[in-house]
Amino acid sequence: MKLHESMTGFYYVGTKRANITKLVNIYKRGYASGNLNEAKIELTMKDRALPEVIICESGFGFADIKIWADFLSKQERISQIPLIIDADRITAVENFQFIHNRIVDDILNLQEWDESNLETKIRFLQKFKSRTNELGKQQKDKITTQIPGTMHTILKRIFDILVSFTALVLLAPLFLIIALAIRIESKGNIFYISRRAGMGYRIFNFYKFRTMFPGAERLRTEFNHLNQYRGSAPARFFKINNDPRITRVGRILRNTSLDELPQLFNVLLGDMSLVGNRPLPLYEAENFTTNNLAKRFLAPAGITGLWQVKKRGNPEMSGEERIDLDIDYANKSSLLYDMWIMARTPQALMQRTNT
Repeated sequence: MKLHESMTGFYYVGTKRANITKLVNIYKRGYASGNLNEAKIELTMKDRALPEVIICESGFGFADIKIWADFLSKQERISQIPLIIDADRITAVENFQFIHNRIVDDILNLQEWDESNLETKIRFLQKFKSRTNELGKQQKDKITTQIPGTMHTILKRIFDILVSFTALVLLAPLFLIIALAIRIESKGNIFYISRRAGMGYRIFNFYKFRTMFPGAERLRTEFNHLNQYRGSAPARFFKINNDPRITRVGRILRNTSLDELPQLFNVLLGDMSLVGNRPLPLYEAENFTTNNLAKRFLAPAGITGLWQVKKRGNPEMSGEERIDLDIDYANKSSLLYDMWIMARTPQALMQRTNT
């Protein structure tokens, strides 16, 4: 198979025929290579048209893939292309290593994705990759023109680590009680884990205590008519008042914002900050790729932020007003501004967000 003359098709590194066939059905054109070295040569050929996506099997091992991916990331033409790892037979350790080192754009088990959803996912990652590069340049320009911004970032990170670690230690007994309550009421995972987009469109695993019945997320489209932001044009957020998918324990957790406590792990890991813009689910974030709207992603993702503070006085805040506040925070972000927000956020680490 030869790549199309323009940027189209796929590049697959591996030998799984089922995965290659699925990609052929989506793109019609593409190329498959059986090893990393051959793929490196093929992808860096100057007369080679670029693929829309690069997918690599995890079986080559984390160490070799990391070296290969690092090399590709330094190639200007290739660095724009989404890189996905096929998660089939990946070990838990390798999965953690890929996520922790942030060398790939996503980890998917291609066998579990139908062709339509896989194509949508790839196009979403393409938009994210493009916007990430653009926002990275904007952030670099912002830092070079505002030298104090670097000190703000360092102090903010130190504060986040100290507070999140201390809170996790002190709240460990409460975590256990909540976990038992969730498990007693309904079967399923204790934690709800979703892929969210944070600062610079970086995608990470977002943690909350599970407050809904298992499988509730798959029913989201059936409740679109109840979305309180449905009047927005277009509706960029999704939220339901008195959501029927919430369990009894879940409702208590949400009303007290205790469901948000696991995000302290995200803060400790560096995915989020205590103060920032809320990280968005991917189905919401894909609506924020225009130049102006994407400015909200210049700020770190946070547990609490300007939107939560302002919303207390305006519970019926529209989606457009929320976007404006997110962009406002991104433009004004500073240590003093964070302190102002924290001071006006009662019980900041348990602030109710319901997102």
